[in-house]
Amino acid sequence: MPTTKRINPRTTLKPKAGRPAMPKEYGLKGPRSGSGLMPWKRVTVQLAKSHNYWIGTSRPDGRPHAVPVWGLWLDETFLFSTGRSSQKARNLARNPALVVHLESGDDAVILEGVAEEVADPAWLARFADAYDAKYHFRVDTHDPKNVIYAVRVRTAFAWREADFPSGATRWRF
Repeated sequence: MPTTKRINPRTTLKPKAGRPAMPKEYGLKGPRSGSGLMPWKRVTVQLAKSHNYWIGTSRPDGRPHAVPVWGLWLDETFLFSTGRSSQKARNLARNPALVVHLESGDDAVILEGVAEEVADPAWLARFADAYDAKYHFRVDTHDPKNVIYAVRVRTAFAWREADFPSGATRWRF
């Protein structure tokens, strides 16, 4: 059974913006890059201020598993904690691919990537401090029953219903 990799913090993402691939019937028009694309900074602000995030993983038999979690956007990385025995942790231990979605469908932000266990003690301490400041709950990062995951983002999507599809943007990392 594969295990998750151990991630270290990163402070700079340089995503390449473009248009997402959508069926022609969706009406996506405009340049593949440049004008009309959302700035990545707008997405990072949404990620930082959100309270709840939806995590989607796959069970061993392929069935989906979706659950809301608390999390943080820290050092250009999405992080969350869970119990090692939770369904999502068991799923990620077998298949680290996941999707993260903010709550709003009218102002969508979607991250696709790979979950990797955080091992760096300094980063775990920063996570615990920031998590406590945001949620008024301190995660015990030393408890072996807990695991803190960082999402190594591969692709991100964002759009707003108000200007869909003209503002729809995809970032590749």
